[in-house]
Amino acid sequence: MIQYSKASTDLELRQILALQKANLPVNLSDAEIRSQGFVTVSHDFDLLAEMNAKSPHIIAKSGGEVIGYALVMLKSFRERIPILIPMFEQIDSIKYNGKLMREIDYFIMGQVCIAKEFRGKGVFNGLFEKMKFVMAPKYPAIVTEVAFRNARSMKAHAKVGFKTIKEYQSDGEDWAIIAWDWS
Repeated sequence: MIQYSKASTDLELRQILALQKANLPVNLSDAEIRSQGFVTVSHDFDLLAEMNAKSPHIIAKSGGEVIGYALVMLKSFRERIPILIPMFEQIDSIKYNGKLMREIDYFIMGQVCIAKEFRGKGVFNGLFEKMKFVMAPKYPAIVTEVAFRNARSMKAHAKVGFKTIKEYQSDGEDWAIIAWDWS
């Protein structure tokens, strides 16, 4: 049985970091990257905990272990993760539903990851349904970016309702900025 909740303990945050580390490109084969996807950003405990204190991350647990997560990152963290600064610069210039994105009170889905043995079992959808339940009352939209070469992630995000709102290139990587408008 899988339970979805907000992250609330240091142990859960450390389990998020362990799952994240296992899915960084440096820890995956090229075949795994192509077929299973990957995560780009490596957080440290203090930053992950600070982000969680502002707005809790969403986790999926099975048998007491975190087996999936969707990180919540408020716009106030935009300067804290240097690799994401180009994304925020791009987002600021996007016109979405008649407004510039910088005028919309969105939040960033900072990263999503599911343990290999739980992929293809609906965990991705479960994480985003819980995230919508928790975040939609305060934020009308969720925004994130996905590398085009991360085909599995692109497909999964589209399946739950994300739409590409801009494409760009940064540091040799082609990115899609995607949004899910809950309003």
